[in-house]
Amino acid sequence: MKRLALALQFMTRLPLPVVDASDEDFAGIMRWLPAAGLVVGVVVAGAAWVGGHSDIWVGALCALVAWVAITGALHLDGLGDIADASGAAHKDRDTLSAVLADPHIGSFGVVAITVQLLAKLVLLHAVLDRTSLWVLVLVPAVARIGPLVWTLTLPPLHEGLGSRFRHGTKWWQIALWAGLLAPIVSFAPALSAGIGAILLWGWWLRTRLGGISGDGHGAGIELIETALLCALAISV
Repeated sequence: MKRLALALQFMTRLPLPVVDASDEDFAGIMRWLPAAGLVVGVVVAGAAWVGGHSDIWVGALCALVAWVAITGALHLDGLGDIADASGAAHKDRDTLSAVLADPHIGSFGVVAITVQLLAKLVLLHAVLDRTSLWVLVLVPAVARIGPLVWTLTLPPLHEGLGSRFRHGTKWWQIALWAGLLAPIVSFAPALSAGIGAILLWGWWLRTRLGGISGDGHGAGIELIETALLCALAISV
């Protein structure tokens, strides 16, 4: 349970007690990311349910605010960094690494984050209007299978979070989560679009940036979540 607690501490802003952990424990949190996604999904669905008693747009807005709040905008930060870095990817690798390491955000990042938030708001409205709330619980969980796949299939861009996770990730963990979620996803087949979205993001990272980093994981989670919401919105 230590690694689950660490995964929740790392991926959410839930008020949890501090847990001492070794490098091995930290690397091992990767296997628990989908579980952390389920917790995020419960919070998002709960916020949508509360806000939805007033109006469906209010429900969508409450869900979005809860989504950003519980993750601390961690993945949005990664999306902004990747957007800025992709603009510099035509230059040498040193420039790319410098942009990823820069704590400031550029115009590409601002646009990417703004479009992402608007897309999620509109798609949340469409999903809440057409399907059951329980489906929202699964969206963050399915999206967080992505980092396990990218860690095992992409080279690390540099020494950092992306490279540390590699030591704690195994293919059987992906198979286990896929097996656990598959029966549930069968009731919402649109969520299977996550498979293609995860592979597509991995391909983009390899061809455009050359590998994976912590920002790549965060950006990927955001984009997979949006792709899943889009699939749910157009499937009904």
